[in-house]
Amino acid sequence: MISLCGDPDQSRRWCERLARDWPASQVLLLLAGTDTAAVPGISAAGATPEVRRRTAAADAELLLLGPSGLRPHALPPLPAGVSPALISHVVCRELALVPLVADLGCAVAPAVPHLRLGGTPARCLSSGAAMSRQRVERLLRLGQRWAARWVAARHDTATGEPAPVLIAECVPGGTSTAQAVLTGLGVEAAGLVSGSLRQPAHALKRELTARGLAAAAAGPVPGALLALDPQAVLAAVGDPMQALAAGVLLGVAGRRVPVLLAGGSQMAAVLALALALAPAHQRPCLAEHGALATTAWVAQEPGSDLSLLLERLGERWGVRPMAFASSLRFGHCRSAALRDYERGYVKEGVGAGGLALLWELSGRSTGALAAACDQAMERLEEST
Repeated sequence: MISLCGDPDQSRRWCERLARDWPASQVLLLLAGTDTAAVPGISAAGATPEVRRRTAAADAELLLLGPSGLRPHALPPLPAGVSPALISHVVCRELALVPLVADLGCAVAPAVPHLRLGGTPARCLSSGAAMSRQRVERLLRLGQRWAARWVAARHDTATGEPAPVLIAECVPGGTSTAQAVLTGLGVEAAGLVSGSLRQPAHALKRELTARGLAAAAAGPVPGALLALDPQAVLAAVGDPMQALAAGVLLGVAGRRVPVLLAGGSQMAAVLALALALAPAHQRPCLAEHGALATTAWVAQEPGSDLSLLLERLGERWGVRPMAFASSLRFGHCRSAALRDYERGYVKEGVGAGGLALLWELSGRSTGALAAACDQAMERLEEST
């Protein structure tokens, strides 16, 4: 695997803990929607805004039911490649991990067992009023309550220590809300955030972010106070996944539970929110027990810079974030859709990078994972 940033000794201890306790891991997939995904040219998580409405549902079904299962919602057509939920399914199947899926307000609900938490997709971030303050507060509290219950109920049977938590997401348009939240929290993120498009839509994301923050500053929270109030930033330009995930991170990290934030820019925004919301004396604990993990396609993408983004985030709150990338590559796969990842398509999502990292920490080779994904891709093509 690839170390992107963080204290070397701290990173080593974190990896040793995950390598030992991964079988007890709780995998949480958070599905959410934002009307930002309907902005033309903002996302490739589905070829059109209309089909992006069912992306989260289709990805959750592929994750749980697999490529050969009867999946009520067809995978949305992509410009190239295949959903990263295929990678996540293979890892969860082979490692015998059972994801818990939560729908925080998708346009289309998945046809698999899941927690339905109510709500609708967030409004476009350019409105400066993506969610109500009450919804943000409710999701943050809910995340913290979940965390407390998991710590009490889930422990590694061999060591007795609290089990690790892996947080994954599927939010079309979510890298744009991530950039907006990071910017609103005082992190210079423009030009550094990745996305599902082969070439990140930096200019469009910058424009939407500027419009959203300007609209929020002209609203009931004065602009000078907006950056001092993380919940106001989240309500103005964020999405529901960020609120619940930040609540979970705040709830478990303080109890010395290793947390794997499975994703790229979107999980950087979650970490930033948790750091902004936490008292100053608790921030080192967040950085010590929470780590971001993504794919090599995001980490080494020439059109973005996750390492620099995390460095700026760390400077903003006085910590050294830990981040890793899986060394999984698809260059030798038979499937053209998997090889498209090497051409800059898709790159990340549905926890693919974090789960691939967990695969490596379990002692398995990335070559074996690529081969298993190749076989799964064959079954997916046969079933469609």
